[in-house]
Amino acid sequence: VQLVESGGGSVQVGGSLRLSCRANMHPFNRYCLAWLRQAPGKEREGVATIRHDADLLYADSVKGRFTIADDNAKMTLDLQMNSLRPEDTATYYCAAYFGLVVGGCTFRAAEYYYWGQGTQVTVSS
Repeated sequence: VQLVESGGGSVQVGGSLRLSCRANMHPFNRYCLAWLRQAPGKEREGVATIRHDADLLYADSVKGRFTIADDNAKMTLDLQMNSLRPEDTATYYCAAYFGLVVGGCTFRAAEYYYWGQGTQVTVSS
């Protein structure tokens, strides 16, 4: 399974970006999909997750500003990012787990088997 991301770039404070991730596989009916990010010198952190039944989880720092959405038929995962702040600057990764999901999706990187290559988001003031 390959995850291919697109949509990163540079934007000013308050601007918007939309990240997309496409998986090269047939639709699967049990999964957790996630966006995580890593800023220079910091640990990787969770941004948002979506489960196969549309259960969502957002980091407190992005609630109300970011929206995660998936299209299982197209095997795509999007992250709409609005009201961007300098602290949102990071490399963003999409990640996926396919299979039985017990409980909700989490931000634990070890739970995700497949990862995209990362896309850079830079927010300048």
